[in-house]
Amino acid sequence: MVRRRTKEIDALIARMNAVSIEDQLQNSRTDDQDRKPFRFFDLPFELRLRVYEALLVFPRTMDLDPENHRSVAPFLRMFYVSHRMHDEASRVFYGRNTFRLFPIHGRYINAKYPLFARIPRKYRALITRLELRLGPGFTSPPKGWVVDSRLGLTAVTKAYKLRIFVEVDPASSEIFEGFRGGEKTFYTEYCVGLLRALLTRIPSLTEVEMDAYPSVSKESPLVKGLLDEANLNQKSITWGPERGWDKIVEKDLVGILEKMGLGGIWS
Repeated sequence: MVRRRTKEIDALIARMNAVSIEDQLQNSRTDDQDRKPFRFFDLPFELRLRVYEALLVFPRTMDLDPENHRSVAPFLRMFYVSHRMHDEASRVFYGRNTFRLFPIHGRYINAKYPLFARIPRKYRALITRLELRLGPGFTSPPKGWVVDSRLGLTAVTKAYKLRIFVEVDPASSEIFEGFRGGEKTFYTEYCVGLLRALLTRIPSLTEVEMDAYPSVSKESPLVKGLLDEANLNQKSITWGPERGWDKIVEKDLVGILEKMGLGGIWS
């Protein structure tokens, strides 16, 4: 057995010595010449769409952020491949992602021009989902948070959904006394005014999705004011996943029932 294994190894070494480096390089060149490039546009549009969605649809909201050059910009290089890829990819990126109207990152919250104002008009026309995040800067709202011509909302004709996320309602508790800017109702009136202006300038909006952090109640003055404004403009109201307002039982009610010894009936 050992002698047979030795003969097999010797034969393998002999074959390896018989093949020169030049032959290996020649065979490699031949393989490269025979290998044809993959034609992406030969794929059905449905499959190309799946590729675009896998690369260009992000779980987070698009906004001014220092990490954009790492997390978003590299994927947008496909816009430069060809006119055809640019047209198809841009429709997915701008049509499937949510874009924040006013920045909340500390570096950009006071920026004169938010991300939305920096997007070229032809791309704003492709946007379908918007977000208005309320709470940052409630003591003194940023001067750039104004619904005016800078946002270029006249070009937004396909947007159908406005997501409103409330981080905090300073009118909901006396704990904010001393931190609020102006009267107790100031921030509520300010936010409702923003929503009213947006609904007026973007008539294509049909749905308002409400969401918030767990500390914000559906009965808080800010949330009620926003809901009243959306209903006044005959918009469909939906509930986002963060707060869980789509549940039948509110957390406050559950707490009361637990104190009464009746919490088990809801589990």
